[in-house]
Amino acid sequence: MNIKLGMALLTGSLVLLADCAGTNTGTSIEREYVFDPALYARAIDQTSDRFPEIDPLFLSDEIKRYVEDRVGTDPRSDKYLATVLQELLYDENRLNIRYSDEKTYTAAEVFHARRGNCLSVMNLYVAMARHVGLDASFQTIKQVPAWDRRSDLLVLSQHINATGRIGPREYYVADFTPQIALQRNTEDVISDEAARALYFNNLGAEAMFAGDMEQGLAYIKNALFIDPGNSEAWNNLGAAYLRLDDAAMAEFSFHYALEIDDSNVNAMNNLAKFYRVRGEDERASRFERAAERFNRGNPYFHFDEGLNAYAGGDYESARDFFERAIELHPFEADFHLALERAYTGLGESGSAQEARQAAETVLAASEDSAEVRAYKLRFFERRFNRINLRSILRPSTPSHSWAHNWRFY
Repeated sequence: MNIKLGMALLTGSLVLLADCAGTNTGTSIEREYVFDPALYARAIDQTSDRFPEIDPLFLSDEIKRYVEDRVGTDPRSDKYLATVLQELLYDENRLNIRYSDEKTYTAAEVFHARRGNCLSVMNLYVAMARHVGLDASFQTIKQVPAWDRRSDLLVLSQHINATGRIGPREYYVADFTPQIALQRNTEDVISDEAARALYFNNLGAEAMFAGDMEQGLAYIKNALFIDPGNSEAWNNLGAAYLRLDDAAMAEFSFHYALEIDDSNVNAMNNLAKFYRVRGEDERASRFERAAERFNRGNPYFHFDEGLNAYAGGDYESARDFFERAIELHPFEADFHLALERAYTGLGESGSAQEARQAAETVLAASEDSAEVRAYKLRFFERRFNRINLRSILRPSTPSHSWAHNWRFY
């Protein structure tokens, strides 16, 4: 499932292990930005990992024995191992791990807590897989973002899972949320170092949630020491410095996030708010327009806006947003299923049935079995039934007073 984090103020949002969802390759903005090596040196001011004692993939002897006893020591096919390990995690008669966004855990912590977000659970899956000889790597997914509010922070959750080779041309995917598999060509296999950086980025976001800005700053800076190319960690760093009233470092961090990834709409929003508060309206408007251009071409933005409208009972607007999402990305089953709900709310049963059939057509085009496709449909239904207006915020509105943060879930 997900990892999140968020933060409010006039600027600054946190990001946990995140990719900017959408199809844009970036937006052209005249930023009047000049790289300042002195500020960069302040951001990355360490020469080694500050938390070497933390190993997200560590397995104790107890956990290793548990895995060996249930997987067996006889030679097994990789496909068998991949399947059995997932059953070991989620079966109610095994570990029965359940989703929780309270905090990001190490593999050992998840094993004992029996709960965790996606990054936490993938730490355990990857560690167990490697212990039994199965190829396993972390994989980030560009997907529909999930927004939530924590205290005075706005959180954006993004997704991670695990993958590995099980044959000459076959790969498995281990996931906490089955609908992710529907989103084609959005996967990015990352190194263990990058995954470790995401872990500390999450810890930093969570510390900020708890009001501990200094600890949050330390974790996020450690993430950037490990992976200085993480645009979302730079955005979170800006949010932390903003909370600590260091405007120069906050501005630099937001700009550097865009230097790395010019489609980072959170950094655009944060800079827009940063300049608006300081009375630099022309510069603020420039970033607001850039964020708006990005969102117009981002199908997941329209999907999120549709969910917002649906939660508020505005089924007509929800229908329009979902239809726009489908125009931009017709091969996303969730969009068609959401459109079905909007039509149902409008009392248009014929159109609702057509949308449902379109979703099933998209699913049928996948390589999944009928059983897996049915499970994905049920998963969407359960998720959609939990939609609550209070948990859906509109992050792109320039006048919004909440800051945006990222984290992986």
